[in-house]
Amino acid sequence: MVTLTFMKVAKNKYLKDRKMADVKNYQEVVEIASKHLGKVGGDGYKDTYAPELLVKVPRNLNREGYGLTGDEFKGVDTWNAYEVSAITTKGQPVAGMLKIVCPCDSTHHVESKSIKLYLNSFNMTRIGDTSADCIKGIEARVKRDLDELLETNTIITFYSTIEEANPLSFHGYTNISDLTNLDEIDFTSFKSDASQLEGGYKPELDQEIRFKSDLLRSNCRVTNQPDWGDVFIYMKGDNLPTPESLAKYIVSHRTVSHFHEEICEMVYAHLSEAFKPQRLMVACLYTRRGGIDINPIRGSHSYLIPEFFTNPDYTIAKTLRQ
Repeated sequence: MVTLTFMKVAKNKYLKDRKMADVKNYQEVVEIASKHLGKVGGDGYKDTYAPELLVKVPRNLNREGYGLTGDEFKGVDTWNAYEVSAITTKGQPVAGMLKIVCPCDSTHHVESKSIKLYLNSFNMTRIGDTSADCIKGIEARVKRDLDELLETNTIITFYSTIEEANPLSFHGYTNISDLTNLDEIDFTSFKSDASQLEGGYKPELDQEIRFKSDLLRSNCRVTNQPDWGDVFIYMKGDNLPTPESLAKYIVSHRTVSHFHEEICEMVYAHLSEAFKPQRLMVACLYTRRGGIDINPIRGSHSYLIPEFFTNPDYTIAKTLRQ
C-alpha cells in the first residue's frame, strides 16, 4: 500500500508539473520501469544468478516527445557498477568495478534498478576455479545477457584494482561559473525551459565553445528521487549560447523527471534546435546511486565521443562531487 501510494503521488506530481506534450508515452514507460523501481524487498533481491531480473525500456518511447528518431546523433551510455562480485568454485570472493558500454543506437536501454539487482545476483554465484576465470566468466555472462536483451553489441570490462582503471576525463572545458557571476542571475524556471537559451556569444577563437557545469539536477522518472550530474557541452557554429542563458537552461531541469539518457538527449535536441550548430556534443556524468553511475554522451559526429567512454583500457575520471 505504501509503495502504491508513493508511486501515485510521484506520477501526479509529474503530470501536474509537465505539459501533456512532454509526457508522451509516460504511463507506458512507468509501467515498464516499475517492475523493480519504487519497490522495497521482494523477489527482486537474489544472490544467485538471475538474468530474468533485467528490464529493457524502448528508447523510442522517450525520444518521440522531442521529435527524435536516434539518427540525429552518435554516442553511448557508459555505466560504471562499483559493487560487482561473485565467488570461485572454492568460495573465494572476487570483487571489482564493471564498465558497461551500450551504443545509443540500440533499440532499448536497460532500466537502472534491474541491472543493479541483476549484478547483485552474482554475489553467491560460483564462476571459475580461479579469480581470473571468475572475472572472465562475469564479463562473458553480462555481455551475453545484455547483448540479447538490448539486441546490440555491448562492451563489458571488469576492473579488480585501481591500477587497471586508468581514469581519463575531459580537458579544456571551462566552468560556466568562471564566465559569468551566477549570484547575479535570477533563476526563475525549473521545468526544462529551452526558451532560456540566448545566442550571440562570441568566443575569442574558432567559433566554438567547451563549457561544463555542475548545476545539473533532474529526477528519476518513476520514483522522483534526485539525480545529480555534471554536464559537458561542445558546440561549433555561427550562433553560440551565452554562458548566462546556458546556466539558466541547465538549472531549469531541476524539477524535471526523466531518465539520465533522456536528459542528455533532451539537452542535445534543445541546443540543436536553438542554434543549428555545425558540431555538437553533450555528455552528462551522473553521480552514482545504488552503486552505479550512468554517463550518457551524444554527439553529431563519432569523433566527438572521447575514447575513455568506450575503450576498455580507460575509465571515466569523476569529479569531487561524483
